[in-house]
Order: sequence, then structure tokens, then C-alpha cells
Amino acid sequence: MTTFSFEFFPPKTEKAAETLWHAVPELADLGPKFMTVTYGAGGSTREGTVDTIARMKEETGLPIGSHLTFINTPKDQLHEYTSALWAAGIRHIVALRGDMPGDLHWPLDEDAEYFQFTSDFVEGLKSWHEFEISVGCYPEKHPDAPSIDADVKALKLKCDAGADRAITQFFFDNDIYYTFLEKCQKAGITTPVVPGLLPVHDFTSMCKFAARCQASVPAWMHEKFAGLEDKPEEARKVAIDLLTTQVEDLLQQGVPHFHFYTLNKADITMQAVKVLD
Repeated sequence: MTTFSFEFFPPKTEKAAETLWHAVPELADLGPKFMTVTYGAGGSTREGTVDTIARMKEETGLPIGSHLTFINTPKDQLHEYTSALWAAGIRHIVALRGDMPGDLHWPLDEDAEYFQFTSDFVEGLKSWHEFEISVGCYPEKHPDAPSIDADVKALKLKCDAGADRAITQFFFDNDIYYTFLEKCQKAGITTPVVPGLLPVHDFTSMCKFAARCQASVPAWMHEKFAGLEDKPEEARKVAIDLLTTQVEDLLQQGVPHFHFYTLNKADITMQAVKVLD
């Protein structure tokens, strides 16, 4: 049985909140396996994340996962926060390092006050509570990793530490994902590696975001969206076609679970999920 999941982020304005809470019930009605809520750099959206999760859980009755980053946060604070999540009925954490602050010299210490690696973080989370844990992975290499092989080794450590799944950074060329899967298999990774898929709601904004993540945007995508800057309905049709085509190909290759980075909007993602029926 093919399953799917959705990622959302905490809204920062009333208008953004309106967009989110319009999308959540529409996507929840599709029957996702779980949904997740992101967590801002350095815990900047911690309160918003908790509030969003609580409301989402109450309104949908679905399993909701909380993203959590460990960088620059002492272990005791993370323990306290995750215990509060557990008490609130949250059983799934997306465990991430988080963006490295430019002025931070890592590692911070040698006396174990902080987690040093995501694999350590996963071990810590598992020792505190029996969380289901997802981790991130990067088919085109994390920007801070010296090589893709080093990145795969880091992923193996996270999986060996107890991660239940790895969710990829978004990609648009499925061959990138298939090549990455082969590298993971050769490294002895047996943990499911779930494709993370991004609907294109604004091509220009997406390209800027992809550049920051060092995720490639194929030339053929630039061609598809060329001249559509002021034609939102045509751009939307192209985006739906691209995402549904991507999902169809992954489905044909036997991918069992899909994770969608919804950007708090339902329309394009809903069309792609219909392909999974």
C-alpha cells in the first residue's frame, strides 16, 4: 500500500495562518500517514511549532511530528522540550542538526553539554522516550558535507542510531534520487529513504531557495516556466503536471511512501496525491 505525508510550517502572520488552516483540513482529508511541522533556526518558532501541532492534532486526529534541531541548544533544554512533547501526545520527531550560525565555532564544548552530531541526537531522543524518528538526507549532498560519500556515511550513522526513516531534500530529477538510493544500499543502509517532493508555487522564489539548499533545478524546468511570471494559472498547470509526472515515475519504480513539502498550500499537492490512488 502506497502512503504519503505532509510538511507544514508555523505561520507568522494572520494572513499566513488563514492560508495554513485552509489547507490543513483539505490535505488531512486525503488520509496521510502523518503530518509534520517545522521548527525555526535556533528554536525561533518553538512556541509557534507547539501551538500549530496542538491545533493540528486536535482538528485532524492524525499523527503529527515535530521537527527539532539541536544546534546551539543544551541537552537538558532539549530533554525538557521533548518530554513536554511526549506529555502532549506527540510521538514523532524529525531530528535535524539545524543551520549552523555563522559566528558559531563547532563543537561548542567537549564536556557533553551539547549534542555534536545528529546521530548522537537520535540516540539521545531514543533514550529519553520511544519516539518515532525521521532524519533528513541529501541526494545532492548537504551544503556543509565534504562529499556525497561522507554524507552517506553520516546518514548511515543516523540510521544505525535508531532513525525510522530518512526524508530527502527535494529534487526534481528522479535519477538523482535513484542514484542516491544505490549509494545508500551499497553503504548498508536498510532504513527507508523517503523522497521529499516540492510543489512549485512560485518558480522564481523556488529557484532562490534551491540555490541556498544547493539543490539543482534542471534546465528543462527553466524552459517550462519561461515567460509565465505573470501567468499564474498557466504556471500552476505546469507545476501540477511536473509534480504528478514525478510522482508517477517514482510510483512505477516501487516507491512506497511520498513526503510532500506543502508550503502550507493544498492545491498542487492534492493533484499529485490523486495519482497515488
